[in-house]
Amino acid sequence: MPNDNTPDPLADDDLAELAEPDVLAELEVLVGEWLTVPDIAERLGLRLSDVRQLIADRQILSARIGPRSVISIPAKFVNEAGLLPELAGTFTVLRDSRMTDTEILRWLFTPDDTLPVAGAPMDALLAGFKTEVRRRAMEAAF
Repeated sequence: MPNDNTPDPLADDDLAELAEPDVLAELEVLVGEWLTVPDIAERLGLRLSDVRQLIADRQILSARIGPRSVISIPAKFVNEAGLLPELAGTFTVLRDSRMTDTEILRWLFTPDDTLPVAGAPMDALLAGFKTEVRRRAMEAAF
């Protein structure tokens, strides 16, 4: 008898929300460099299924990018030490404002001249301005 407690394997369709093609094309350009699930697995030393689980658990955000709609993750979400720890809390704050994953990605990568560093909120996170980015994320909720 099979073990009924074993979760069903994740289907790739469960990993990235569906968005309009023009929105995804804009997002692809806005983010710039993307990594595929195998790329992330290799960088982090994880199995493909572990990366897919991170996406399913929304610990990392993805989008279907390119002509083949490959599940892809912004390259800035990882560094030599692994996933950026600032992301999880920032994702939570933005989700609390009822943003979809696509909207969160757009918000993180849209340039903002009022930030303490040149670039987008993602660049500010990378420069160590987590508190400022989260404060702005909370303001986006209202």
